[in-house]
Amino acid sequence: MASFDVNAARAQRMEAIGRSWSFDLDDDTFELPTELGRSTAKALRSLDDNDVDGLLKLLLGEEQFTRFERYDITMQDIAAILEAYGKETGLGLGEG
Repeated sequence: MASFDVNAARAQRMEAIGRSWSFDLDDDTFELPTELGRSTAKALRSLDDNDVDGLLKLLLGEEQFTRFERYDITMQDIAAILEAYGKETGLGLGEG
């Protein structure tokens, strides 16, 4: 029986969708990871379902989140970003 090569499968996924997914807001570009590590997934599970800032801070990281906070963005904008992110990466975040 052949064994499953996790490294090869990961490399194939990374080649197909890249290491990060980006979105533009005004003249700024933000990047989100296309795959989440176990520690990030665990931290996401500990967040309250309505903690949008906590979700974004985990995904964006401190530096990007600080830039992101400068914008007066609507919840509808955030939902649209998360929906597009989920469609592109297969990660269903912020859906409820």
